[in-house]
Amino acid sequence: MTVMAERTTSHMLAEEFEQIASTAPETVTLEFLNGRIEEKRVPDGDHDEIIRWLLRRCMQYRPDLFLYSSGRGLKVEEYRKGRARPDGVLAPDGHFAGYGEWSDSDGVLMAVEVTSYDGDTDRRDRQDKPGAYAAVGIPVYLLVDREAGTVVVHTNPDAERGCYLDTHRAPFGEEVTLPDPVGITLDTDILKNYVG
Repeated sequence: MTVMAERTTSHMLAEEFEQIASTAPETVTLEFLNGRIEEKRVPDGDHDEIIRWLLRRCMQYRPDLFLYSSGRGLKVEEYRKGRARPDGVLAPDGHFAGYGEWSDSDGVLMAVEVTSYDGDTDRRDRQDKPGAYAAVGIPVYLLVDREAGTVVVHTNPDAERGCYLDTHRAPFGEEVTLPDPVGITLDTDILKNYVG
């Protein structure tokens, strides 16, 4: 076992986490990343408006896809068996039919996170999530970073190393292209309304 794996190994099984998460109150969202249970802040109104805006863009330009935004649970981090609840999951329409609370990441085209104003957002959204989503081969990770006023597009996942090889960072107001397999260009000017 490598030193890195030793540091991130959990004594908890993914199934045990799922049992704990299923009994959490509605005011708490739990995730299981890097062998740790993480609490994710309940979204505020601006957060919801960003997801609504992105949902509308996806529906407008890619009606064959759907941005699932109701806390869809994904199995991530192959060797650690992590569990994440992205703010948005772009997949073919009807993709999650028949799945339970936690589904495989196969077929997911993009994971979306919108930063919250809490102490864990740096580690969770900027460090842990890109590694987890890359590890299962999700082609695009879109981070709307309200604190930095930027949109960050992570592409070209290297599942073996658990990282994205390409990252494009643009300030709110610039046009941002989400490359194939997403294939959408976003005018991010409206995001200036949802910071602070």
